[in-house]
Amino acid sequence: MNNRQDARLERVLATLALVIISLISLANVVVRYFTDASFAFTEEISVFLLVILTFAGASVAMRSNRHIRIGFAERMFPRLRTPLILLQWLASVLVLGMVLWYGGQFALEEYQWESESPGLGLPNWWYVVWLPLLALMMLVRLTQMTIDRLRGRLTDEP
Repeated sequence: MNNRQDARLERVLATLALVIISLISLANVVVRYFTDASFAFTEEISVFLLVILTFAGASVAMRSNRHIRIGFAERMFPRLRTPLILLQWLASVLVLGMVLWYGGQFALEEYQWESESPGLGLPNWWYVVWLPLLALMMLVRLTQMTIDRLRGRLTDEP
């Protein structure tokens, strides 16, 4: 099964984030070298884009079953493979569900309080809303990957 196209949106987000981080960092270095000044926004934007890059990349890894996990128990007890896969899914859903819930609460509070970022003065919720959105995308990819593993369409070893 070719999972390369399954997480296309996350791949595009991660690629764009990485390209933009690289370009603004390079521009900042060049400007600092020639003028002894630097862009004030590069750190704020880079950190924001790094969060997107991390979660989008994790979602791509999730879909293609590339996250680090311990498959020892599955190999030792092949009859327990299905319950173990379901247990892994449930544990991951709980963690991602908390990220989704608390990230959503945080984004809503940032929106209601109308707080602004310190560097650019942009609304903080613009940055924070990506956390629950990408956690939701990871939940979708996790479920797709789990279904594929249970149906035997996705091998457990790379």
